[in-house]
Amino acid sequence: MNINLFKKYFFHSAAVHLPYHILLIFIVCLAAAGDLSAYNTHKVFFENTDHELDVFRIFGEEPGKTLVLIGGIQGNEPGGYLAADRFVETKLKKGNLIVVPRANFYSILMNDRGINGDMNRKFDKVNLDDKDGLIIEKLKELIKESDFLLNLHDGSGFYSPEWKSQNRNPKMYGQSIIADCDSFYSKRYKKDFKIGEMAVKICNRVNARIKNQDHHFIFHNHRTEKKDTAHREQRKSLTYFALTKHQIPAFGIETSKSITSKKSKVRYQTMIVKTFMDEFGIVEEENDISLPEPLMEYLLISINNGPPVAVYNNEELQIRKGDNIRIMHAEVNYQRGVSVNMVGQGSINDLKRDFIINNKTNVVVKKDSTQCGSITIIPGNNISIKTDGRNNQIAYLIVMINNQNFALSPEECKNIKKGDTLKILDLIPYNEDPNDYVVNFKGFVGTRKTNNGEDRGYIIDTSKKLLVKYSKKGNGKEYTIDVTKDEKLITRFYVNILDPSSI
Repeated sequence: MNINLFKKYFFHSAAVHLPYHILLIFIVCLAAAGDLSAYNTHKVFFENTDHELDVFRIFGEEPGKTLVLIGGIQGNEPGGYLAADRFVETKLKKGNLIVVPRANFYSILMNDRGINGDMNRKFDKVNLDDKDGLIIEKLKELIKESDFLLNLHDGSGFYSPEWKSQNRNPKMYGQSIIADCDSFYSKRYKKDFKIGEMAVKICNRVNARIKNQDHHFIFHNHRTEKKDTAHREQRKSLTYFALTKHQIPAFGIETSKSITSKKSKVRYQTMIVKTFMDEFGIVEEENDISLPEPLMEYLLISINNGPPVAVYNNEELQIRKGDNIRIMHAEVNYQRGVSVNMVGQGSINDLKRDFIINNKTNVVVKKDSTQCGSITIIPGNNISIKTDGRNNQIAYLIVMINNQNFALSPEECKNIKKGDTLKILDLIPYNEDPNDYVVNFKGFVGTRKTNNGEDRGYIIDTSKKLLVKYSKKGNGKEYTIDVTKDEKLITRFYVNILDPSSI
C-alpha cells in the first residue's frame, strides 16, 4: 500500500465525511502500517460565526472503545472546559477520544452560564430559532458515535447526601459524579450497566489520591426518570439524552465552584476522566498539567490587504482614516480558547474579519473569559507603530522545522537535530514590506545560478546541504541567518545543529 498517497486522500477528504465506524476501520489499517501518531483530526464547525465549535478526535495505537468528552456547555465553569482542553493534545495507547473542549464558546467568552439560555436544558427539543440549535445537533451526532460520555462541569458548593452546612448539602453539586440512574439495561449493547457501582468505584479510586477530605467526590444519583425525582429538569440534559436515546453510560463530573484554584479543579477533573478512561479500557500516555497565566505577545494585522505587521501587547497602531484592517493572527501562549474583539465594531470574535477604521478603536484579546492583551488603533495621517521603546526593525522570523512552525525573535537561537529539515517561511518587520529585506542562511545556497542570498522558501536539509566553512569556527554546528537591507546587516538569528545522540 502506498501509505503516503492513502494519507493524502484520506485525511484531507474522507476523514471529515465518513461515518465514525468506517473511520475507525481506516485507522486500524493505518495502525497496522505502523504510522498513526499524525492522524488525530481537528474539525471546526460553523466557522467564522459566534458559535464556532471545535471537535478533536484522538485515536489510540490500538483499537478500543470511544469516549466523548464535553466541556464548557455552561460558559462560567472553567474547571470543566480547561480540563477537557487538556485532553486535546493527549496521546493514546489504546481506544479513542472525541473531545469538545468548549461546547458553548460564546458563553465562555462572556463568562456566562448561557447567553442564549442554559444549553444543557435543550437536548429534549430544540426550537428552530434557537441559536444553540446547530451546536446541540452536532453534539448529538458525536454522542451517536461514542460508547461512553462525560460532561465536565463546575457545580455549586459541595454535594452531600445529608445536610451538613449551607454549602454542603443534598442541593449542592460540587465534587460529585452525577448520573441519571443507578443501573440500566442498554438495548444497544444488550447488557446491564451498573452506573452507580461504576461511579462509586471511580470516586473511591480518586479520593484515595486527594489528601483534603473536604474535596472528596461522591456519587449523586439524580434518579431522573423517577416520578419523585428532585431533578426533573435533568430530563432535558445532555447525559439523559445520551443514556435514553443512545443507550450509553453517561456521567456529569462536577468540581466545586467553591474551590478557587483553577489548577486544582483541572487536576481533579483530569483525575476523574483518566480513571474513567482506565475503567473503559482507554489507555493514555502520561502528560503534565500546565496552566500558565494567559498572555498575548502580538497581533498580526494586515492593512489594506498588505503584508501583515506585528503589533505587540499594549502598543498603538496608527493608520490612515478609512484604511481597511484585518487581524490575521493572535500570538498567545495558548493555542485554543483565544478570541479577538474589535471593541464597539465587531462581534465577540473578529479574527480574520475586515474593518474600515475611522475612529480610535481598542482591540481586546481574550483567553476564554480572561483578557490577556490589547492594542489601540488610531486613525492619523500615516501608518506607524508606537513600539514602547523597542528599536529593532524586525519583529520575528517564521521558520518551519519538520512541518512545525516557529516564530523566532531577533538574536534568538533555535536548537535542532542534524537531519531535520528547515524552511524559512517569512520575515515580519514592524512597519515595512518584508520584501525590502534579504534573509540569508549563511552556509546554504538555494540556486547557484541565481544566488542572491535570499533563502526564504527553500527546504534546507541539515544533514547534507550546508557549507561547513560558514559555520562558527568551522564546526558544522552553529550557523547564522542574516537579515540585511541595502546590504546593511539589520539583525541575526541563530541555528544550532545538535547530534541526535546527544539529545
